[in-house]
Amino acid sequence: MATRARAARLATPRLKENDAQQGKRQRTATGSAARPPLSAASPQNAPPPPPAEPAFEFAGRDDVDALLNEKMKGKNKMDYKGKSEQMTEYIKKLRACIKWLLEREDANLAEIGRLNGQLEATEKNHAEIVASLESQIEELTAIREELQKQYASLEENLKKVEAEKMDSLRSYKDEKEARTAVESARNELSDELNKVKLEQKRLNDQIKMLQDTNKRLQEYNTSLQQYNSNLQADATKNAETTAKLQKEKNTMVETMNGLKDHANSVKLQLDLAKSSQSEALRQKNDLLKEVNSLRAELQLVREDRDHKSAEIQSLLSDLGMYKELTGKSSTELENIMIRCGVLEESCSTQSERIRTLEIQLASANEKLKRSDMTTMETMAEYENQKRALEDLHFRLAEAEQKILDGENMRKKLHNTILELKGNIRVFCRVRPLLSNDSGAVSYPKSGEDIGRGVELMHNAQAYSFSFDRVFDHSASQEEVFTEISQLVQSALDGYKVCIFAYGQTGSGKTHTMMGNPEIHEQKGLIPRSLEQIFETSQCLVSQGWKYKMQASMLEIYNETIRDLLATNRTSIHEGGASKYNIKHDANGNTSVSDLTVVDVRSINEVSSLLKRAAQSRSVGKTQMNEESSRSHCVFTLRIFGANEGTDQQVQGVLNLIDLAGSERLNKSGATGDRLKETQAINKSLSCLADVIFSIAKKEEHIPFRNSKLTYLLQPCLGGDSKTLMFVNLSPESSSTGESICSLRFAARVNSCEIGVPRRQTQMRSLSQG
Repeated sequence: MATRARAARLATPRLKENDAQQGKRQRTATGSAARPPLSAASPQNAPPPPPAEPAFEFAGRDDVDALLNEKMKGKNKMDYKGKSEQMTEYIKKLRACIKWLLEREDANLAEIGRLNGQLEATEKNHAEIVASLESQIEELTAIREELQKQYASLEENLKKVEAEKMDSLRSYKDEKEARTAVESARNELSDELNKVKLEQKRLNDQIKMLQDTNKRLQEYNTSLQQYNSNLQADATKNAETTAKLQKEKNTMVETMNGLKDHANSVKLQLDLAKSSQSEALRQKNDLLKEVNSLRAELQLVREDRDHKSAEIQSLLSDLGMYKELTGKSSTELENIMIRCGVLEESCSTQSERIRTLEIQLASANEKLKRSDMTTMETMAEYENQKRALEDLHFRLAEAEQKILDGENMRKKLHNTILELKGNIRVFCRVRPLLSNDSGAVSYPKSGEDIGRGVELMHNAQAYSFSFDRVFDHSASQEEVFTEISQLVQSALDGYKVCIFAYGQTGSGKTHTMMGNPEIHEQKGLIPRSLEQIFETSQCLVSQGWKYKMQASMLEIYNETIRDLLATNRTSIHEGGASKYNIKHDANGNTSVSDLTVVDVRSINEVSSLLKRAAQSRSVGKTQMNEESSRSHCVFTLRIFGANEGTDQQVQGVLNLIDLAGSERLNKSGATGDRLKETQAINKSLSCLADVIFSIAKKEEHIPFRNSKLTYLLQPCLGGDSKTLMFVNLSPESSSTGESICSLRFAARVNSCEIGVPRRQTQMRSLSQG
């Protein structure tokens, strides 16, 4: 019935359309019949038809409209002849137009007739199909009703048969139960006996196995205790050796300081002697110049004296001659005598001056000789002191090397003990003072806490803390990295290693982890660790090792993971939480879906990745820090190593994490986006504190899933990795409260036991080989 109604609805508009088309055809035919012939408009005595008219062509309605709108034009209003000729021509055009329209109308009527015929055939065919479908629907309806009746009858028969069958089954079951009651009881007893025997055998085997396990555990416990006692004895021995060496070092340092003071005094005396020698040399040179001058003057005086003596002799001889030969007057003789006396006096004066100069020359020569002897004695003393100082330097270097060897052994033993305990290692680093800072941090000067303790003064009260290592504000980047270099090396050996920096904003976390990679002295732990990894891997090539390394870097910003190595910056800042999902497998390995992982083969490739990541990381300005990190940054280096000679494979992971700084809203002055960032940072760090406290209390449930940061760090905090935390402090007195909170948290972290680290190594199978 529904099909019939639908067919009727479809046929109705088509019938209406056919009626409309038929009415249109009737009107067209009526109009054509009613139109009178053109010849009726002419009178009976019309002249014969004119000759054949010229053909006019019409392209469409525009030509017809142009013909109808054409106007008659004459020379003037009375030019009927001209107008008549134009009218004749116009009538010819109208006749041609009418003929063209009639032909077009006949063609349209023929097309309409053809289409109406097709429509009628289609409607007839449709009606036949509708009738066929209706008959089929009626037949199917009848068949369905018949099948429903048969189904109801079969259901009734089935119910009867099932009832009879159930009765038969019940009776058969009762008979079978009655028949097998005794057999089942007997079988049950037999089975129970067999079970008791098997259980007894299993329990005996289990008891034997437990006894063997207990024996092995006791032996292992005894070996561990022996190993622990040996370690403690070695540690005690090394501590005593270190103390002894330290004492010797202190003695040598004091001796060296005394020798340095003596050497300084000798050097000062040498400098004075050198200056005295220089002065003596200068005086010697002056004396030599003066002696040479005196000698020259003496020579001149002697020559003058000789000349005067010769002149006197000449005058005396002349006087004798005069006396003998001429006998001149006494006046001339007196003048000659006066001149002779003057010359003798001058000669006597010159002789006296020569004697004085000779005495001065002898004195100058004596001074010069004494000055040379003093200089030689001073130089000899200086050489003796220099040799003694070099000997002390050599002895001091030997002592320092012994102390360094002892310190390395102490570190190894300490690391071994920590690994056996499974504790998280904690290093403390104090940021250098700025020009406007006032320090509130001090360090122990004696005792066991030297290099391991830190003290803060807050509200006239002292707070002391002790960690595995404390670096004061003068520690260099190289000194800090030297302490963790062995831990970084463990990643190449197949361990999972995690190093993260914690502290308030502006305490130097990013400087510790990243530093300035462009300047060697300011490189942080991340670039230095990667340099060591690549250098060591190259050295191990000669031992048959080949390594493959993959790097990735992400940040957690407002509880959203961002890929810092993504090539498209839009994807970095628009990557939703649904895109990057954190996953942990059964072996404790962590992965993040859709995160960019880059194969790296050299330190240059890693350096370019670090630059790209630094440009993409979220930073902002607050009142506490000009360039504050607003996200947690995680750098991961996966290391896959294989030794072709031993068929050994290792898989290590190095996680280096720069956490965002905690800050107080009243001090940071954060508003808007900065306020949201601060709240997200403090929340994630609070979740980290909750996880640490739960681990320290050894609670069954650890809330790792409370934040993406703790969930990402789950294998590092609750697994089998080697974990080290840097707690960074700001030395200024205004940050003492936050520093004490950071140190308390670090102390709690230091007491957490996360299990003994496990090396990920295996032997390569034959199929892989």
